[in-house]
Amino acid sequence: MRSIAYKLSRYLIAGGFAAIVDAGGFGVLTHFGVVPAAAATISFIIAAVVNYQCSSRFVFHQQVSRSRFLRFLAFAVVGMLINVSITIAMIGMGIAPPILAKVFAIAITFVVNFLLNNYLVFKHDVH
Repeated sequence: MRSIAYKLSRYLIAGGFAAIVDAGGFGVLTHFGVVPAAAATISFIIAAVVNYQCSSRFVFHQQVSRSRFLRFLAFAVVGMLINVSITIAMIGMGIAPPILAKVFAIAITFVVNFLLNNYLVFKHDVH
């Protein structure tokens, strides 16, 4: 069984790569005239596929499967909702300026998503 610190550090790398795919995809799509809402949705889905592939193989050392991907995607959407909710709440209550609210929300969501993936999506470490 691999340590939580090992998985967490590799999850950070996988998530960082997926974030680059998401932001880069969003930038390319909007550059070519795709409306931001559609571009954000498309880039999120592409990044989720990349993140799942990286998380399966690089972080949790498991084979990909359709059922695991659907759980992963469902929790990614939960994470997105948590992220947006925290960001909007902090801004709305005057707790933090938008960028600081977003950074805080990203940090909280990262931890939540890691825990969900570690204990529910990839619950059986095969190594």
